[in-house]
Amino acid sequence: MTDFLPSYVQGEWWTPAAPLGSLSLPKGTDVRDASTGEIITRVSTEGLDLTGALEYARTTGHASLAELTFHQRALLLKQFALALTERKDELYAISARTGATKSDSWVDIDGGIGVLFSYSGKGRRELPNSRVHVDGPVEPLSKDGSFIGRHVYTTLPGVAVQINAFNFPVWGSLEKLAPAFLAGMPTLVKPATPTGYLAEAMVRILVESGLLPEGSLQLVSGSVPDLFDHLRLGDLVGFTGSASTAEKLRQHAAVQTGGVRFTAETDSINASVLGTDAVAGTPEFDAYVRQLVVEMTSKAGQKCTAIRRVIVPAAAADDVIEAVRARIAEKTVLGDPRAEGVTMGPLASVAQRDEVLRQVRKLQDAGGRVVVGSTDAPSVRQADGSTGPAPDGAFVAPLLLRFDDASAEAVHDVEAFGPVSSLLTYATTAEAADLVARGGGSLVTSIATHDLAQAVELATRIAPFNGRMLLLDRDDARSSTGHGSPLPGLVHGGPGRAGGSEELGGIRAVLHHMQRTAVQGSPEMLTALTGVWHAGAATSAGDRHPFRKSLAELRIGDQIASGAREVTLDDIETFAHFTGDTFYAHMDEESAAANPFFPGRVAHGYLLVSWAAGLFVDPEPGPVLANYGLENLRFITPVSPGDSIRVELTAKQITPRETDEYGEVRWDAVIRNQRQEIVATYDVLTLVSKDPVAA
Repeated sequence: MTDFLPSYVQGEWWTPAAPLGSLSLPKGTDVRDASTGEIITRVSTEGLDLTGALEYARTTGHASLAELTFHQRALLLKQFALALTERKDELYAISARTGATKSDSWVDIDGGIGVLFSYSGKGRRELPNSRVHVDGPVEPLSKDGSFIGRHVYTTLPGVAVQINAFNFPVWGSLEKLAPAFLAGMPTLVKPATPTGYLAEAMVRILVESGLLPEGSLQLVSGSVPDLFDHLRLGDLVGFTGSASTAEKLRQHAAVQTGGVRFTAETDSINASVLGTDAVAGTPEFDAYVRQLVVEMTSKAGQKCTAIRRVIVPAAAADDVIEAVRARIAEKTVLGDPRAEGVTMGPLASVAQRDEVLRQVRKLQDAGGRVVVGSTDAPSVRQADGSTGPAPDGAFVAPLLLRFDDASAEAVHDVEAFGPVSSLLTYATTAEAADLVARGGGSLVTSIATHDLAQAVELATRIAPFNGRMLLLDRDDARSSTGHGSPLPGLVHGGPGRAGGSEELGGIRAVLHHMQRTAVQGSPEMLTALTGVWHAGAATSAGDRHPFRKSLAELRIGDQIASGAREVTLDDIETFAHFTGDTFYAHMDEESAAANPFFPGRVAHGYLLVSWAAGLFVDPEPGPVLANYGLENLRFITPVSPGDSIRVELTAKQITPRETDEYGEVRWDAVIRNQRQEIVATYDVLTLVSKDPVAA
């Protein structure tokens, strides 16, 4: 009897057992090797306590993640990536059973690991070392500054349920896990049955690493048809799969009225447009064909980002067909991924193979003619190196169909989720853009042209119908990551049919797992809530210059208020000649007075900032290791000869670095003149030692 694939719930591995009083196990679903048809495992969730798993995430998972700051979670993501890297050979071996070649597995496994590394870096660079994220500037709500507003992000209180597709069991899981984990939200992963055993292996490595905070990650291997009945406000669902399934899930009461956040990334009829200038023999033509064949054969075309519509000028159609045929013949070897030299494996399952061929027949019935490849069962390279039919394997040869009628409805609506693309022709740029738009919303469209005008026109017209666009030409053909490669820093999603979401990609994906709330209150209250000092909140001059305090001793609101320094005409002229900045506002009284912004000759802004540093600095060696930046500088009131300036410097935000013996301190700097008018405002960034002894 084949073993059941385990789930990981409530901190333990779980498999179905015979009901009390029965000797027979649940039937389950057989999962087979994509190349040979051999049964690998069985899948069932009969008897699984889904309610308990969700509650475990909401309680235990939240509690363990809430103890960590953004930076601490980010460092764990890096450790997850290292743990998976150490054992990725195990994942590669398992991945081959899904039909993935080494190249396909690299995209899925190394791509997923890369997502963890990417979010680890972004989390430490772009988020504070705290648990609350402040968004946008202060909104003044009173004249005296005693009442202000601010937007903050806090972690959603529920569980992030991640329903993944069969084509990327590792990357698809990790691209959702990383931002949820970074936000502090526990995850329940529900992989697709045909390749769920690879997702299980990935989760097992993470569990065995001992790195996972308790309750932060759970895995359900098998179907959960009543899942949405158990969800509530504060929970979130991230779905990847078919558009029809996404629409059914979106209609559930938990989403419609229950407050459950639902996002979908679904199949889409992506396009690739060949520019009119990109004729045969140009670098753009070659890059276009090369990219198209990669998209048809990578993961056997089982990518939501794959090129489904090949949109080319009418005059180039025959050249494109011939070039695609030649490149497939030269570069593509279909077979078992474990066989030497195989470059394209089978689909994920026989059921998926049959479904792809059904969709191809629909395209043929709508006028599509197969011009490259054949729908007949292909001869494939076996694991032992022999070549022949594989009736129990899920193999489909690469297929290119040609439509004489580019307006045929089916070609813009029917997706054969495999190594299948359809060629359409256009006469004008506007017509090409219209064909792209007819897909009803796509994840990505690429444009191959070196004609800037055509690229701009196409991109402008089609951008509203795409989550991402790739502009491909001779200048980026070598460095481009390709049409079908979503990157963790960029939007992965698209409008309309593509799912209508764009939450994955960059820090916006993290914030999607958090609630944005407008908070109104006094500067003191908002300082306490956010960990960021606000003007009007308490300050402390203390008995020591704040630059003499280590990170352990420094407190938000510690401040130094300097004495005054008068600005003379000689100072202005010396600075001008020394730096070479002889702009007329500093050197020509008549011209400066004619300027609507100045009363006459004025001091250089950078002279004032330089003097301010001299007014607030403590020069002796100590905890302050370096001044490494200045941000948000604004010059507000001009300073004339005879005016004087002083500066107030206040510790605004303290961010320890988890892996270093120092941290970042952001200081609020305000320069005022003798009339108490604000001359300039900016933030000073310093690196400060953590250790008072080392300091």
